[in-house]
Amino acid sequence: MTRLRFIFKFLINPVLQKHWFTDLVFAIPRIFCGLLLTTMFGADKFGMPWTADSQNLNLFEVAAWFPEDVAAYGGVFAVAPIFFAWMGAFSEAVGGLFLLLGLKTRIASFLIMCTMLVAIFLQKWNQGLWSMLPAMGFLWIAIYNLVLGSGRFGIDYLISKKLNK
Repeated sequence: MTRLRFIFKFLINPVLQKHWFTDLVFAIPRIFCGLLLTTMFGADKFGMPWTADSQNLNLFEVAAWFPEDVAAYGGVFAVAPIFFAWMGAFSEAVGGLFLLLGLKTRIASFLIMCTMLVAIFLQKWNQGLWSMLPAMGFLWIAIYNLVLGSGRFGIDYLISKKLNK
């Protein structure tokens, strides 16, 4: 097996639990958090088909205010605020959609994890624990999905079944 195929299979193959019910229990927070990320948190910053018209965003366009917020973090974020704003908004909107569907779950989880770490330590840290809780919740969901993948209730599982035949 080629190295690239091995990496692809590793990224796609979910860790299956002994009973399907356990996979269902693990899928519920993944689906719920993916839905919240893509429809509420991401869609306010990044143009998606379900972004409210009042946001005045085209498809895959970042809200004008977001790069300014990102630049305020300083360091590398001030050097390339548009890039980091786009990556953060993309990981919430598109990564949330992928998390919801269980598609490329580990890649989406990694992007969401990076975004939530930035949100916790650079945006919310000085605002107290209660302000950090949403980002911390998404971070924990992303961590366990990075390890487990989509489980039985995701598109990754269907793809892996085809690949393993």
